[in-house]
Amino acid sequence: MSEVADFKPGLEGVVAVETEIAEPDRDGGELRYRGVDIEELVGRYPYENVWGLLVDGDLSSKMPDPEPFEPAALTGNAPADLQAETARLAGEWGLGKLNEISDEQAREDLGRLSAQMMTIVARSARVADGHQDAVPDEVVAGGATAAEKFLLRWRGEADPRHATAIDTYWICTAEHGLNASTFTARIVASTGADCGASLSSAVGALSGPLHGGAPAYVLPMLEEAAELGDPERWVREALDSGKRIMGFGHRVYRAEDPRSRILKRVAKELESPHVSVAEALEEAALAELQRRHPERVLATNVEYYSAVVLDIAEIPPALAPAMFACSRVAGWSAHILEQKRTGRLFRPSARYVGPAARPLSSLE
Repeated sequence: MSEVADFKPGLEGVVAVETEIAEPDRDGGELRYRGVDIEELVGRYPYENVWGLLVDGDLSSKMPDPEPFEPAALTGNAPADLQAETARLAGEWGLGKLNEISDEQAREDLGRLSAQMMTIVARSARVADGHQDAVPDEVVAGGATAAEKFLLRWRGEADPRHATAIDTYWICTAEHGLNASTFTARIVASTGADCGASLSSAVGALSGPLHGGAPAYVLPMLEEAAELGDPERWVREALDSGKRIMGFGHRVYRAEDPRSRILKRVAKELESPHVSVAEALEEAALAELQRRHPERVLATNVEYYSAVVLDIAEIPPALAPAMFACSRVAGWSAHILEQKRTGRLFRPSARYVGPAARPLSSLE
């Protein structure tokens, strides 16, 4: 038996998979989907084509439109509804186990689920707004992109600015390597579970505030800084009190997070009312963080300007994790397919550090 490798808390720096899907450039401040810089994609291709690029390696491929489906009982809590309904779809549609179906069938299952997951979130958000009726399918069909159809299914109308904001956010956050939710999806897929189980498990991982929920905390932070009228003072007092400033630092990038750069540009183009205070607070936070931690690179990350862009589309903070899940169905689907093709079950080791052997009488 091979010797157990050194323990790394959180598996920090441990290479668990080899992937062809996405390449975050740690030092260059770029993110490439199958070799294509995301800056070339935003504004040129809608999210559904980027889904095709990540899953099929082909920009002419698309995530399909959702098929007719009636959710069981939506609560208005979008992350919870999404996890429950995605798991239920596996039984409703009779999805096959990954180790028993072809790659082609798995890809079809993932396309159906991805499209339906966006529908579930939109309809759950509609319930949260107090509506019990569903927007007619013929109204939704009038949308030209997945983002427009999402808004139509949610609100019955699609403001072009809102659609652009959502599409940009979805593309920027569609995939980012082996994060917690993607790793979860791959672990479940490695067992041969169906695509619904793999995707719903990823949603569960994403529902935690340490992964996917950070944008919900950024807007209140901007509002506090704006009310104080002194961003430098706000940053100092926040750090002195032990408060974490959300939206800064990343475990991957040593340079600027490229997604933050794109989202900031789009926030300006769409004339977000929060841009000026966001820039002022960003400048103050970067300067103070660098002063206090000169040994570390703490640049602006994707979550900071994600909050600003999602606010343009009037996305309530509580919906942020589910919006992240909508974007990440592309990356999850690509990784589930990639994991299926490896045919290898994840089985890491654990090092026991508990009590030495002892008799039961010592506890009685």
